[in-house]
Amino acid sequence: MSDLLERLRTRGWRITAQRRVVAEVLDGEHVHLTADEVHARAVERLPEISRATVYNTLGELVQLGEVLEVSTDRRAKRYDPNAHRPHHHLVCAGCGAIRDVHTADDPLGSLPEGERFGFTVLDVEVTFRGLCPRCAAAA
Repeated sequence: MSDLLERLRTRGWRITAQRRVVAEVLDGEHVHLTADEVHARAVERLPEISRATVYNTLGELVQLGEVLEVSTDRRAKRYDPNAHRPHHHLVCAGCGAIRDVHTADDPLGSLPEGERFGFTVLDVEVTFRGLCPRCAAAA
């Protein structure tokens, strides 16, 4: 059973066939699928699942804090089930591949107090950009 599915069961989330399929599609490391990609993969497992059901389920998962909505560029939002371990993203400027990365330093520590302009910082998102090995080899 997927980690996400187990977390949802623990929370008492009603697991329908449609919700199960969406959670199973999101299972794994470095998963950052768009809603359309989630729908396409879900249809392979449950042909009758609708696009609206996938979008609604993703919205519920985000609202529950079990999935992160990630926007690393001006492209479609992506959904990241790695919601419970702090991490950042490494994005390929060529193909758009996204990997989760875990840094040793606290990124908030690099923001001097004088540059916070009185803000109470609630969250930090860091995106590293570069070329993946495949795109770098093609360049």
